Amino acid sequence: MEKFYNREQQLSELRAISAGIEQSKGQLSVVVGRRRVGKTRLLNEAFSQESGLFLYLFISRKNEAALVEEFANILRLKLGVRFFQPQSLLDIFEFLFDFAQKQPLTLVVDEFQDIERLNPGLFSSLQNLWDQNKRKSMIHWVCCGSLYSLMTRLFKGAKQPLLNRDDHFFKIQPLAPQYLHQMLLDNQLFTPERLLQWWCLSGGIPKYLEWLLNAGEQPFEKLITASSPLIEEGLHRLVEDFGSEHRAYFSVLAAIARGHTSRARIESYLEMGVGPVLEKLENEFDIIAKQRPVHAKENSRNLRYSLVDPFLVFWFHFIHTNRSAVEMENFSYLRTLIARDFDTFSGKQLESLFTAQLKHSRQFNRIGGYWDNKGEHEIDIVAINDLEKRLLVVEVKRQSKRFKPEQLASKTQQLLQKLNCQGYSIEQRCFSLDNLEQVFAEFNQIDLKP
Repeated sequence: MEKFYNREQQLSELRAISAGIEQSKGQLSVVVGRRRVGKTRLLNEAFSQESGLFLYLFISRKNEAALVEEFANILRLKLGVRFFQPQSLLDIFEFLFDFAQKQPLTLVVDEFQDIERLNPGLFSSLQNLWDQNKRKSMIHWVCCGSLYSLMTRLFKGAKQPLLNRDDHFFKIQPLAPQYLHQMLLDNQLFTPERLLQWWCLSGGIPKYLEWLLNAGEQPFEKLITASSPLIEEGLHRLVEDFGSEHRAYFSVLAAIARGHTSRARIESYLEMGVGPVLEKLENEFDIIAKQRPVHAKENSRNLRYSLVDPFLVFWFHFIHTNRSAVEMENFSYLRTLIARDFDTFSGKQLESLFTAQLKHSRQFNRIGGYWDNKGEHEIDIVAINDLEKRLLVVEVKRQSKRFKPEQLASKTQQLLQKLNCQGYSIEQRCFSLDNLEQVFAEFNQIDLKP
C-alpha cells in the first residue's frame, strides 16, 4: 500500500510540533490506536524523511537490562555516543533529555505502556525528569501505544504520575469506508461486493489492506492458506495482551461473533458467567462495545455487545470457530465454508459498513439501531441530526428488491413513539449493494475519483 491514505492532518500536526521545537521547547505527544492500525508507519512517515534528528525506541517484551543494552547501542550508532554505559531505562531518558538541551530531537517510544510490565515505578521518575527538563530541552517526545484504555489511564488517570503531562493526544483510527472505496478505485478493483469483502476482512486496518491488495481479485484463495498470515492473526494480536486468561476472552469473543450478543445469551451459550470478562474486553482492551437502542438512556439494561473490529468478527466467526480444520491444514474446507456462508455473514457487516460511512460523514450527532424490549421490531440504522431536526431511518439489504417499505414504515411509527422528534423531517431509505455508490457519494467528505 504505497499511497498514504487519510493521515494528512496527523502528519502535518506531528511535523509542525517537531519543526517548532527550538522555540516551544519540550512537547509531549501521545499517539494511541489498536494494533496494526498503522501508528508506527505514520510516525516513520512523519519524521524519517524530515531534516531533524529522529530516534525510535521500541519497548519490546525483553527484561529491562536487555532493553537498556539495545537502546544504548542505538544511541551509540545514531548519536555517535562512545562512552555511554547506562544501567537503567531512566539513565537512557536522562541522557536524551540532556542531549536535547543542545540539539533538537524527536524521540518516539513505541508500546510505551509496556514499561508497566518492566518497571511500573519508572513512570514517577519520568514525570519528575520531564518536569525538570520540559522548559529547557528541545525535544518532541512521542509516547505511542496500542492499548487505548491503558495509555489513556497513564496520561489521564487521576492518580497517575503523568496526569495531563501530554501536550497533544492523537487517536489513530482505522481507515473509513470511503478510503477503502478510493483504494479499490485507484487499483482498478472496485465493485460493491468487493468493497464489502474488504470491509469484512480489514475493517479499515492498513496492514490487512496490504494483504488484500496483494491477494488481488480472489482474496479467499490467497488468504485462506497454510502460508497466509491471516490464519494466526487473531492469536498474534490478542494472546499477548490477554495473557493466561486468553481462553475465556476468546470464548466470549467467538460467542459474540456468532451472534450471541446479550450477556444472557452469551452466558447460556458458554454455560458460564462472563460479567468480569465483558467488562475487561470493553474497558481495558477496547475490543467490544455496548450497543443500546438509539432512544435508550445510558443506564438502560436493554443492551447488546459487538466487536468493534470487523476483521475480528470475520476471524472468530470463520477461523477460530473452525480451529480443528486449521490444525489439520484443511484450508479447502474453510474456503468452501466461507463460499457457502459469506453472503449471509456479510449481510450484517454491510450494516456496519454503512453505519461507519454515516458516522464519518459528520452529518449526524446520534447514530444507532432500534429494537424493542423484547429484541424485536428492529431497525438497522437510525441517524439523527438534532440541530437540523432531521431523522434518517434505514433498512439494510444486500439486494434492494428484498426491501419492504411498508414494514419499515410500521417499525418507524413504533420508533417515533419512543423518540422525542416532534417537528423532525423523516426520511426512510433502503441501503444496499445495489445503491452503495450512490450512498457513498451522498455521505462522504472526499471527492471519490473514478
